[in-house]
Amino acid sequence: MIEEKNNKEVNEKLRTQLQRVITLLNKYKLLEGFVNLQDEMNKALAESSVQKENLDELRVLLDNLHPADIADLLEALPLEDRLLIWGLVKSEYDGEVLLEASDAVRETLITDMGTHELVAAAEQLDADEIADLAPDLPQNVMEDVFRSLPIAEREHLRAAMSYPEDSVGALMDFDVITIREDVRLEVVLRYLRRLDELPDHTDQLFVVDRDEHLKGVLLINRVLVSDPDMLVSDVMTKEMITLHPDDNAEDAAHAFERYDLVSASVIDQNKKLFGRVTVNTVIDFIREKAESEALNLAGLREEEDLFAPVLKSVRNRWVWLAINLVTAFIASRVIGIFEDSIEKLVALAALMPIIAGIGGNSGNQTITMIVRALALEQINTGSAWKLITKEIGVSAVNGLIWGAVVGMFTFAIYQNVELGFVMMMAMLLNLLLAALLGVLIPLTLRKLGRDPALGSSVMITAVTDSGGFFIFLSLATLFLL
Repeated sequence: MIEEKNNKEVNEKLRTQLQRVITLLNKYKLLEGFVNLQDEMNKALAESSVQKENLDELRVLLDNLHPADIADLLEALPLEDRLLIWGLVKSEYDGEVLLEASDAVRETLITDMGTHELVAAAEQLDADEIADLAPDLPQNVMEDVFRSLPIAEREHLRAAMSYPEDSVGALMDFDVITIREDVRLEVVLRYLRRLDELPDHTDQLFVVDRDEHLKGVLLINRVLVSDPDMLVSDVMTKEMITLHPDDNAEDAAHAFERYDLVSASVIDQNKKLFGRVTVNTVIDFIREKAESEALNLAGLREEEDLFAPVLKSVRNRWVWLAINLVTAFIASRVIGIFEDSIEKLVALAALMPIIAGIGGNSGNQTITMIVRALALEQINTGSAWKLITKEIGVSAVNGLIWGAVVGMFTFAIYQNVELGFVMMMAMLLNLLLAALLGVLIPLTLRKLGRDPALGSSVMITAVTDSGGFFIFLSLATLFLL
């Protein structure tokens, strides 16, 4: 309860600060707009003490915000306001803010920066963080960054950029503390005290030999509570979770979740220590993965700036809208086949959307469950058919229950027993279709090497619409006309 209260207070304070920034920005723009309406004699007002006070207060507020909070603020502002605020941010924050911003917003910020500014921002970051920014930075900027780095950092950056973005190597941090196993804990403590600060999320020290081969780990809490005269070899543990640079990043994320890790070593095939992966990097990866899957389910190709230009947003959305249009035409032709039936019994037109809507909703529920299970590697070839059987069973029960409800509802309105029966059967059959395809669509995409979430929601909705119309109208033609 105390932790929840503290989090609530922190969030409330943050919202207050962000709202204050927006208020000051609006005051600045209001006065600037007023000046633009005046003649040349009054333009000196633009540089008045009031405007300077507004800008100074904005700078102070921004200086007190965390880079992640500044990135959130920039996400919520239209482009013109975003660039104005971006110009007031401390230059030493630039690199961290760029890291925290979404890809779409980061692009607008980078476009507004000069080469020297970008190089300076990148130089503030570690090699693994620069590697995260590298795809968005111009080639000439990256060349300048390479030249400006010490040789060791340069090699770290080259190594980080050599791994695919979905691998452990892309998440790897080179900022590690290594010790020898033949020294006393007192020596380790003296060594740690000479450091300016420990690397973020340091919960363990890595014990290596003279060739940097990993021998074990020494937990920080053991250092603090153990006898200072003891050797590292007596206190360290050889039971540890290790990762390899080529391992899948999702597998690493599952290991962090399963074993409650704060950090884990990254080693090569010869057990030589490369670096480490920390929990904050894993959390960022999981968040980005979840956002990507949510976009794919909606049929969006990439993350979109809320205030992006119209044409850019159109390019991001057109593909699945075009596919949706094709499927809509197919659905309309299905209805067209049964025009005569609809003319004879107008009630069919009013009832069709119910069947299609419930089928689409049920299919989306199934797809969400399957995509999540695939992401967690919970489905294999042997369990696929069991899963299909289970989902069909769930849909059969739901179809019978809710089909009966809809059938009685239809009978109550139209006083037609046969029509009520048709509604019940159509509901049952469409839910079974939704369950079958809700499993098969993501499994098929996975087998083809595509993201299981890619447009799955759009596809299942299209199928249940056309299938629902066809099933309902076919049954109505067979039993009612």
